[in-house]
Formats: sequence, structure tokens, C-alpha cells
Amino acid sequence: MTKIFAHAGESDWTSTPDGNRRRVLLSTDELMLVEFGFDKGGVGALHSHPHVQSSYVAEGRFEVTINGQTEILGTGGSFIVPSGLVHGVKALEAGRLVDSFTPHRADFLA
Repeated sequence: MTKIFAHAGESDWTSTPDGNRRRVLLSTDELMLVEFGFDKGGVGALHSHPHVQSSYVAEGRFEVTINGQTEILGTGGSFIVPSGLVHGVKALEAGRLVDSFTPHRADFLA
């Protein structure tokens, strides 16, 4: 049965290759919800993937670059990354992003 509820602090953090951390909150084949934690100065390196991604700034301030366009987003801000576009972030202060991916990121479940 698919897990349909998640409680705060229930999932374990995993270190990411770029020195940040993530935890998968919920996942189905069609959709995934993931929380990312960044220390001040932490970078989510420029990359692309076939998944559509939407992100919500739960805490902090981030410099967000999507397809060569850069904006500063703070707590409560959000952005969408269409499939295949190059994107990345830099944490201007410690913070957290909550990202959804469709379809799910199988590489985050391994």
C-alpha cells in the first residue's frame, strides 16, 4: 500500500553528493515530495533531469537559476522547473526547499 501521510521528522536525512541533505517525504510512481536542507553558502549545482519539478522555499533565501535566468527567492517563494531545463540554487542563508517531482525520482529511492 502506498504511504499517503507523513509526519514531521519521520524520514531520515540523506547526504547529497554536493554536500547538502535531503529526505523523501512521500512518493508514488507519479509524484514525489522531497525536503532539501542547505547550510549558508550551500550549492545545488547546475543540472537537468527529465522530471518536472516544483519547489517551495520553506525557510531561508536562495539564489535560483533556471535556464540562465536568476532570481532571489525567500521564505514563501516558489518556482517551477520544466522538464530538461538546466537549474541550480545557492543558499544565501541556511534554509530548506520542499520539492515535488513528476514522475518520481527513482535515483532518490535507491
